[in-house]
Amino acid sequence: MAPGGFVYMLASGRNGTLYVGSTVDLARRVHEHQQAFAEGFTTRYGVRALVWYEGYDRIVEARQREYAIKKWRRAWKLALIETMNPDWRDLTEDLNR
Repeated sequence: MAPGGFVYMLASGRNGTLYVGSTVDLARRVHEHQQAFAEGFTTRYGVRALVWYEGYDRIVEARQREYAIKKWRRAWKLALIETMNPDWRDLTEDLNR
């Protein structure tokens, strides 16, 4: 069964500005960020590379995780990214496989 929600982090570059969000459609939402469809934080700071994500059965679970991560220290977020993606590569291509 496909996840019902995702929590994700975008970055402006390695150890750069981070953005944490949640969505029901990760590929669509990342595309929206990357194409700067709306003015906001990610557009203003050039935060476009998908560097980390997790899938959840329900969007409510993803949102709870998002809110928890947003309260974390920056070092904890960096460690979470490096556990999944030590090279900080843009994971967007992985979504289309």
